[in-house]
Amino acid sequence: MADAKTAVKAYISENFLMGQSDIELGDDTSFLEMGLLDSTGVIELVSFLEEEFGIQVEDDEITPENLDTLNRICNYVEQKSTQAQAS
Repeated sequence: MADAKTAVKAYISENFLMGQSDIELGDDTSFLEMGLLDSTGVIELVSFLEEEFGIQVEDDEITPENLDTLNRICNYVEQKSTQAQAS
């Protein structure tokens, strides 16, 4: 799901790094440990994921296990997309 990773990384870079090119955003970099996302940032990220990938993020799915790194987000989006297709 390389396209999802590219889209999410671009979104994070544009909206949360705000042009700080000195920050390296790796696939397993924790957004929470970096202090990159606060509660408002998480809501913005969820809205982006829902709009960009056509998924519905449930309240109980808004967890670090799903949304704390690029890899976790991509795995979550892939899982949600697969569930949606199966329905």
